Amino acid sequence: MGFFSKDIKTLDDLFVHTLRDIYYAEKQIEKALPKMIDKATNAQLKAGFEKHLEQTKGHIERVEEVFELHGVKAKAIDCPAIDGILEEADEVSGDIADKEVLDAALIASAQAVEHYEMTRYGTLIAWAKQLGRSDCANVLAKNLKEEQATDRKLTEMAESKINLQAAE
Repeated sequence: MGFFSKDIKTLDDLFVHTLRDIYYAEKQIEKALPKMIDKATNAQLKAGFEKHLEQTKGHIERVEEVFELHGVKAKAIDCPAIDGILEEADEVSGDIADKEVLDAALIASAQAVEHYEMTRYGTLIAWAKQLGRSDCANVLAKNLKEEQATDRKLTEMAESKINLQAAE
C-alpha cells in the first residue's frame, strides 16, 4: 500500500498506515544503532546512542501497544524515507577518517533520524486525538517526548564539544 494508495480512504486508514510506517522505522533504527555505537569515538556520544537503543526498544513496544489499543494487527510497511536517511548516514560515516569529524557526522545523521520520528509521532498524536483515541495519543506522546529529549541532547553534545573538536 503506497502513501497515496486507494486503500487509504479515511483518517483512520491514514492513521494505521502511518503507525505501520513508524513501526518499520523504529525497527530499522534498532538495527542501525549498534553500527552507530561502534563507529562513535566520543564516549558521551557512544553512551547516548546506547541509551537511545534501549529507548528505541521501548518505542517499538509502545507502538505495538497502540496497535493493540486501536484493534489492528501490528505490522510494518516499508518506509523509503527512513531507509534513505539511514543509508545516507551509513554512506557519509563510511567516508570519514578523522574521528572528530566522524562523530559530528554521526550526530547530524542521528538528528535527521530524530526529526523524522518527531514529525511522524506529532502527526500520529494529532490524528489519534481527532479520531477520539486519546489513549493512543497518550502512549505515542511518550515516544515523542523521548525523541525530543534525545534531539536536545545531541544538539548539546554537538554545540558544546563535538563540532568544536571537528573544526580544529
